[in-house]
Amino acid sequence: MKNRIEKNMKPKFTTYQIVVITVLALTQFTVVLDFMVMSPLGDQLMKSMSLTTAQFGVAVFSYAFSAGISGFLTAGFADSFDRKKLLLFFYIGFILGTLFCGLVTNYPMLIAARIITGLFGGVIGSISMAIVSDLFSIEQRGRVMGFMQMGFGTSQVLGIPISLFIANKWGWQSPFFMIVGLATIVCIVIWIRLKPITKHLEIKNKNNALKHLWHTISQRNYRIGFMATALMSLGGFMIMPWGSVYAINNLNVTKEQLPVLFMIAGIATLLIMPVIGKLSDKIDKFNLFAIASIWMIIVVIIYSNLIPVPFWIVVVLNVLMMMGVMARMVPSIALVSALPQLHDRGAFMSINSSLQQLAGGIAAAIGGMIVVQKDNFSPIENYDILGLVVAVFVVICIFMLRRVSRIVKSKV
Repeated sequence: MKNRIEKNMKPKFTTYQIVVITVLALTQFTVVLDFMVMSPLGDQLMKSMSLTTAQFGVAVFSYAFSAGISGFLTAGFADSFDRKKLLLFFYIGFILGTLFCGLVTNYPMLIAARIITGLFGGVIGSISMAIVSDLFSIEQRGRVMGFMQMGFGTSQVLGIPISLFIANKWGWQSPFFMIVGLATIVCIVIWIRLKPITKHLEIKNKNNALKHLWHTISQRNYRIGFMATALMSLGGFMIMPWGSVYAINNLNVTKEQLPVLFMIAGIATLLIMPVIGKLSDKIDKFNLFAIASIWMIIVVIIYSNLIPVPFWIVVVLNVLMMMGVMARMVPSIALVSALPQLHDRGAFMSINSSLQQLAGGIAAAIGGMIVVQKDNFSPIENYDILGLVVAVFVVICIFMLRRVSRIVKSKV
């Protein structure tokens, strides 16, 4: 009986762990906002620079591609440095890249700016996940992931609506300047409050960077985790970049309604994330993922086949879709993060983040080829086909994460 009670008791967070969660959530907020703001700004960007759907897809892909390459390049030595110093280095580079995004005046400059931002910003998530894996037990990670993903929800509740509001007033570049200001404050907080994270350095790794990278890739169980992550991104990022374009040009959502749409969806995400995190620590993580995946498939198919409907219906469907996306993300990240050994975590998380970014970029590019728009003011076509393609990837991902779950359980 005593052992059963101890097993059911979830470890409480220490004061310092709470500080770490807060700092990482703030970091997540700025990085996610920088990436996510491209979708709601898509309609303004395409009309301002006269971009086609394919060109906008390339703009999204350029960030993801550079982020993926950066992750592979850093994977070999990610476990050779203090994780705090690594986080600060890449976060400062991310801030400078975002500043460049706000200064661009044409399409080639936009591509260059997104590449630079991706080179630095794309690695930050993997470093954060490595920090979480170092400082939190597997029994705590579901809750930690839930709170960290609140950065995603907060970017929707506050970041994106405010970004759209100031973009309507001062142009699409202004949100990037806002992100630079916020990120600078977060960077200072990281420098002051976060302690050095060097426990992984105590485990001597005789391999050089390339050998360590190859060692990580060569592990069969790790490759299964990598494939599951890539499939997750292919399904999710294929439909997300076209959110504002579809809402405005196909569903007749106005520019004034668009911030409200993202804000309400964000509030719902913010409220559901801690609940999903707790559920992920109480019930089987794979079962939660499977239920959320089926939920997402149903909502995506309905939403991608909509005709102009009352605004409240668009809002409800967006909320339901975001709930499905987030309810998949928390348990999947918690499961995949449990695969690597301590001395491989930095490299594993870097490669995993790289594949996530690359797959997401490829998905955005493919999505840009599937959907078409005759001109910047016409409805986009083939969005229903895109919804079906996403549904197929979600189904495949269920089977892949089932394999991950079995591997994790066999280690316990």
